[in-house]
Amino acid sequence: MQKYTIAIHGGAGVILRENMTPEKEQEYLGALQVALDAGYAILEQGGSAVDAAKAAVIELEDFPLFNAGRGSVFSKDGVQEMDASIMDGIDRSAGAVAGVRNVRNPILLANEVMRNSDHVFLSGQGAVEFAKKQGLKFESDGYFYSQFRYDQWIAIKDSEKVALDHSQTEKKGEAKEDEVIKVEKKFGTVGAVACDSKGNVAAATSTGGMTNKKYGRIGDSPIIGAGTYANNRTCAVSCTGHGELFIRSVTAYDVHAIMDYKNESLKNACEEVVMKKLVEIGGDGGLIAVDRFGNAELPFNCPGMYRGVRSSDGLNKVLIYKDE
Repeated sequence: MQKYTIAIHGGAGVILRENMTPEKEQEYLGALQVALDAGYAILEQGGSAVDAAKAAVIELEDFPLFNAGRGSVFSKDGVQEMDASIMDGIDRSAGAVAGVRNVRNPILLANEVMRNSDHVFLSGQGAVEFAKKQGLKFESDGYFYSQFRYDQWIAIKDSEKVALDHSQTEKKGEAKEDEVIKVEKKFGTVGAVACDSKGNVAAATSTGGMTNKKYGRIGDSPIIGAGTYANNRTCAVSCTGHGELFIRSVTAYDVHAIMDYKNESLKNACEEVVMKKLVEIGGDGGLIAVDRFGNAELPFNCPGMYRGVRSSDGLNKVLIYKDE
């Protein structure tokens, strides 16, 4: 039996110690450990990588401080519009959804698309109708409401700004069309990657997008190859960052391609993509990745990333800041 591993993230960006209370820090670390343990328990019992990644993301979606599922931010219309995707490295089957509302766990809907439809990507009301047909659990608007997220939205809802999942807002002059707030920015996506005891890999990603987003904006999280990718030949990847730049870079697939075509290690491929290629075009953020041997990498090019990794060789850690 080979090494099995799970890695998770809860978003990346300007996450600094001086802006975090000890209580809030422990809350985040505890939630990361719960998600890590949920995925690892499946791997430990001989379960599949795709089930492990899915289980970890469900826990992250249910935790209100992460921008996914229950913790999703408010759109321009004052509602939560959620995106998610999942991919199985065995046969490269995949499922994705975008712009769904009131579905408790969008990652479960993405999984249903992968397993029980002839499609890869469903959006909006059609995706919701499919969720109902598959018997998935729905929640009222109140379930997704938090004062913290509401206050973020209220601060900019009458402007043309869209806010990354920021922890605090600072006004800097007049709002410009489609301006993205750059102060205390945090890219609030959650994700998991796993390698099981048979060497199969999988990835899953979920997000609530940007505060005050409009025009049905979709980021990289539900896009196979941009925010999520898995292939047993190489690795599984889940990204978190400024989605537009990750889409343009086809970031998740690029890690795979460097490994596959250049025969590079997971570490070298991640380094080239996150620390060089993304930086060159101003792509802030990071990713988590695991290869078919159970090796994990969690690189990011910004001050912090909520992250964790656990493997059968005894490794078990959850981290937030860059200097850890």
